[in-house]
Amino acid sequence: METIRRLPETFAELERAAREWTKPPPDVPFALRIPVEFASIHAARLVAGPYIYLTGEESYAIALMGVQGLRVEIVSDAPPPPDEPPPPPPPPVLDMPATFSLELSPGQHVALDVNVNSDELDMARMEDGTLVDGMFWGKLDIVHAGDDHHMEFSGTRLPDNDDYKAGFKVDSRVMTKLAVAAKPVTAKCHLSILTPSVQYCDVILQFSPLWQPGVTWPPAEKVEDNKVKYFLRAHPGGALEHFETEMVTTALYYEAVPDPGMVDPNEYIAPRNGFAMSFRDFIPHLMVVLDQLGLSLHARTNFLNNNMSAFSQHKNIAYRFLSQSKIASAIDIAVTTDPCIFTRLFLIFRGLNDDEVGAFAGAGEKEANTVNWREIVDWQEDSKDPTLFRVLETSVLEVT
Repeated sequence: METIRRLPETFAELERAAREWTKPPPDVPFALRIPVEFASIHAARLVAGPYIYLTGEESYAIALMGVQGLRVEIVSDAPPPPDEPPPPPPPPVLDMPATFSLELSPGQHVALDVNVNSDELDMARMEDGTLVDGMFWGKLDIVHAGDDHHMEFSGTRLPDNDDYKAGFKVDSRVMTKLAVAAKPVTAKCHLSILTPSVQYCDVILQFSPLWQPGVTWPPAEKVEDNKVKYFLRAHPGGALEHFETEMVTTALYYEAVPDPGMVDPNEYIAPRNGFAMSFRDFIPHLMVVLDQLGLSLHARTNFLNNNMSAFSQHKNIAYRFLSQSKIASAIDIAVTTDPCIFTRLFLIFRGLNDDEVGAFAGAGEKEANTVNWREIVDWQEDSKDPTLFRVLETSVLEVT
């Protein structure tokens, strides 16, 4: 055991401090000594052994001469001094005030001032002493049903962060933003038709039971559950007339929502079926891949611009393209024109942090550049033939 103290001026003060620290019994031998390497050079010359034993003021003064500090060792049969007892626990908190600021409806606020009390359980600390405090996010249930009146809160503590100011509160505006942020993952699909002449046609979308149609524009006609259709007049140059809304557009837009239970980002995109790289490398790489798959400069630019906001949210990106057979098993397309050449590009991607991107060490940009993307997506040479009726669909699904 060791302790650091201010060096006393006299031997009597030193001995008293040592005895107060060790508290030896009255009949136990007790002596003080200094290793010669810590004593003054004058005292070290006077002894032949490794220690200078302090016996009084004279020996202490000689040992102290010319030094700023000493190592004093206590020689005794006394047991070591007991550890300082831990401080007593604070008294339990059995009663405390609480204020609930609630918004009953947009613009209608109410405050409840109550007292929370406990008969014997401490509301400030757990049994192991963990302090229960901080800012919590969760759900408060207030029930008034007949004689049943109670409140119940369940939530999670927010990490310490300067962004949570004292005025931070939750209201209808915050909940609206949360609803948008919590929107389920959705595939965003754009379907274009390239025809050599004016052509009337139906475009029918059939969703598998694990997928649901979302927003469509122009609005699609519902045929049955998970099946919708468009009646169109397609023009050379890409214009599409939608008769029901009397709208003219260059592409049909629809959303496909997968069953949340089957969305596992680590399974959808893994080193065995996908590739990963930094955001800065991903954008020019994707531009090259889309060029290999026959997209025009205009189509490539639109694809990137429409999804740039989602891509730029991530420092690193893992991605893959699906084959047309896998796309059709989820969302099948039928067109009442024969022959018809389909080109369907379905990109799945997810953001990665620096630790996660390490798992793709053997599936990076270098490896992605060697892939035959035309073979993966079942690309056909006829998709470039302007004399044929062609359908081009580009879809993006971000999994998180």
